[in-house]
Amino acid sequence: MSAARRANIAGLGLIGGSIARALTDRGWSVHGDDHDPAQVAKALSMGLITAAGLHPDAEITFVATPVLTLVDQVKRALADTNGLVTDVGSVKGALAGSIDDPRFVGGHPMAGSELDGLDGADGSMFEGAVWVLTPTAATADSTFSAVAAIVADLGADVVALPAERHDQVVAVISHVPHLTAATLMGLASDRAEEHAALLRLAAGGFRDMTRIASGHPAIWLDICAENRVAILSALDGLIDGLHSMRRVVDTDDRVELHQRLSKAREARANLPSRANQPGEFAEMRIPIPDRPGAAAEVFTLAAELGVNVYSFEVVHSVEGNRGVAVVLVDATVADMYRGGLMARGYRPAVQRLS
Repeated sequence: MSAARRANIAGLGLIGGSIARALTDRGWSVHGDDHDPAQVAKALSMGLITAAGLHPDAEITFVATPVLTLVDQVKRALADTNGLVTDVGSVKGALAGSIDDPRFVGGHPMAGSELDGLDGADGSMFEGAVWVLTPTAATADSTFSAVAAIVADLGADVVALPAERHDQVVAVISHVPHLTAATLMGLASDRAEEHAALLRLAAGGFRDMTRIASGHPAIWLDICAENRVAILSALDGLIDGLHSMRRVVDTDDRVELHQRLSKAREARANLPSRANQPGEFAEMRIPIPDRPGAAAEVFTLAAELGVNVYSFEVVHSVEGNRGVAVVLVDATVADMYRGGLMARGYRPAVQRLS
């Protein structure tokens, strides 16, 4: 009987606890630590981890501490362990600029819960969720492919983005929506003092739009500090858009208002849903050029083109020591993806699978 795979979790909060649960449920031996000894004791009592502390020979260490501590904690994990290291922070720029170890790749699971801490730990949290990886030029191809495989085994859809691009995107789709929901909730609360029935009438769309304001406030202090530039840029865009919408409403420009609302409705309808299994797959075998980060570029291009990667592994070529990325994609987008790869110097072979 083979020994269980071993992982470390540094930071036993909601996300760290959920990763621990997901790995434990899959037969991993999970070690964990936290700045609060009570959290470690609780994780042990809940069966989320099997031992306290970081095991030096763990296959992978997930760093799940607050974003302002990530650089130091990732460096600690790299110094104290021999395996791969990744993190789960929602801001990646500082890590990309501070960590140049080939054993590290940044990560961000786009998942969460309204519950706090280990009480909300859920091993199924990442099933169908997007998990962003942010490789740099220093990230070894073997590191990226191994972390991507582990994350995919937790049920997540892996997307690769440069760190700066990631921070810009999450500012728009996550950080600013949270601040907007908090502002709208504050407006409603203030107006409720004037109109006692206001919050009792709040339902439907209002509750849906402000649901994210129920998130834990403390983590947002660090996020806003760490991703300030991208958040300010997105806020400026939102404020400009609201000023423009105010003008449209003020002038009773019904034609313009109808166009804007219709455009928004169409864009909302076209938001990608969680990936469905396609009717037909195509297997792409992509020889990896001899340059740093080439394997990660295969994923990065897929994200740029909107191609969902259903399976990814790196195997050795029979013709030499070069690796070959074996990627499974929807057959309907295989030709587009192949063209994009060829434009970047790759030479993929495509085979449709029935």
